[in-house]
Amino acid sequence: MSEHPHELTVLNPATEEVVATVPAASAADVDAAVVRAARAQTAWAALAPGDRARLLRRFATAVDAHLEELARLEVLEAGHLIGNARWEAGNVRDLLDYAAGGVERLTGRQIPVAGGLDVTILEPLGVVGVIAPWNFPMPIAAWGTAPALAAGNAVLLKPAETTPLTALRLAALALEAGLPEGLFQVLPGHGPVTGTALVEHPGVAKIVFTGSTAVGKQVLAKGSALLKRVTLELGGKSPNIVFADADLEAAAAAAPMAFLDNSGQDCCARTRILVQHDVHDRFLELLAPAVESVVVGDPADDSTAMGPLISRTQLERVRSYVDPDADGIRGKAPEGPGFWFPPTVLTGVDPHARVAVEEVFGPVAVVLPFEDEAEAVALANATEYGLSGSIWTRDVGRALRVCQAVRAGNLSVNSHSSVRYWTPFGGFKQSGIGRELGPDALAAFTETKNVFISTEGPAQ
Repeated sequence: MSEHPHELTVLNPATEEVVATVPAASAADVDAAVVRAARAQTAWAALAPGDRARLLRRFATAVDAHLEELARLEVLEAGHLIGNARWEAGNVRDLLDYAAGGVERLTGRQIPVAGGLDVTILEPLGVVGVIAPWNFPMPIAAWGTAPALAAGNAVLLKPAETTPLTALRLAALALEAGLPEGLFQVLPGHGPVTGTALVEHPGVAKIVFTGSTAVGKQVLAKGSALLKRVTLELGGKSPNIVFADADLEAAAAAAPMAFLDNSGQDCCARTRILVQHDVHDRFLELLAPAVESVVVGDPADDSTAMGPLISRTQLERVRSYVDPDADGIRGKAPEGPGFWFPPTVLTGVDPHARVAVEEVFGPVAVVLPFEDEAEAVALANATEYGLSGSIWTRDVGRALRVCQAVRAGNLSVNSHSSVRYWTPFGGFKQSGIGRELGPDALAAFTETKNVFISTEGPAQ
């Protein structure tokens, strides 16, 4: 990324070549954007719900018509696999469609009271700021943007410094689809300048932030001065718990991509593989060829299973966690230009080591043995995070007990799936505040107003 305060330089992570240079928004630019957004939001909220829904569906249709273009942009700026990038663009389309379906069902309640009628009304907040990360630029931007727009708000989206291109294209498509000028604006820029201006602006009613726990705490602290509403989706160090009675072949086959998807740059990555002692050695025998066979290379090639890391900074961070002489399983990665790191599974690791408890955000996992269910739960919970996790077992009772005992917001049994736009997503502990997605997503962008209407006649 360029150090120039007025621009962002976007690099291709696979080649280190410059893809684009984008102007960086200043604090004054944020001020002007808030004024435009507030004006557009008033008119947007006044539209009939059906008209608002119709425009969001047009936006979804426009995204669908440009899906391949958006996917190719994601490959260039984020180094994502082309297949994953196509899914991500499709996910934006699906999120807009899903949110549009909620516009006409964003209902309040009628509450029984004495002497009259009491109803609640869900009203939009106004202007919402969405600060999106670089690891999944399109989908996570849409997690906040789609329901916020559907609920009648305007949105100011600040993409990550390294990945502004798809966000800018989405904003252009929104205009082409007929959304009002100023309603959905993208503000590329540096976090300390553009991000801080959004968080501290009195005209921004809510901030949706996805990123590291450390920065999330700063967002919360800055927003608290204005009692600003904040949703935070932060870090993770998710466990993959494999019991002796599990289908070991299936568990071992699924384990690599549970932490290698998006080159491990996923807060839901199952980077702590907890294996019951009785099957520990057998599981490693099955895991080794699965990890070693992962194809790392050109993200634009459909046969590639893992691409590069996002930047040299991230590459050096990942390297700092891995002793080259440590025991484990290692795959292969390209040499030469690009931010490459091989798939890595470390064994014989102290459960309290940095690599075992901190979020690496790269293609690195550790295998930790456990004796029984109680120790598995203790190990799973022995981290400050609580975002996601998996339990592999054939025992339904055990699966339910462990799901109740593990302190995490999103758990899967015999699966590594964490995120669906139909279901709520968010974390416990240091993994965040609030929930995104699911049937209640629109309500998170509203204020509840209570109205009492007296039915008693005038006093005689």
